[in-house]
Amino acid sequence: MNSKRFLAIVFAGLALSACTPRYQTPVAVGGDDDDAVCQSRGYAQGSPEYAACRKDRDVQRNAATARADRRQRDLGEYMLNHPERP
Repeated sequence: MNSKRFLAIVFAGLALSACTPRYQTPVAVGGDDDDAVCQSRGYAQGSPEYAACRKDRDVQRNAATARADRRQRDLGEYMLNHPERP
């Protein structure tokens, strides 16, 4: 009975995890959405400071995604080059 329940939970988790695309970033990356963060810093929408704040947040998000992708690629290469060590 427990093994059936365990398998059902595992398959449900796999099914739900497949619903989220790899590059879909949540609104709350880094705490809040970009608009709320930049406005909370006192930048009015449309101002050069606001645009710079939004650009900085985009750059930070893209860098974090690139780091995560690089770590995943490095792990895959390590696993291919070291099959004796799981």
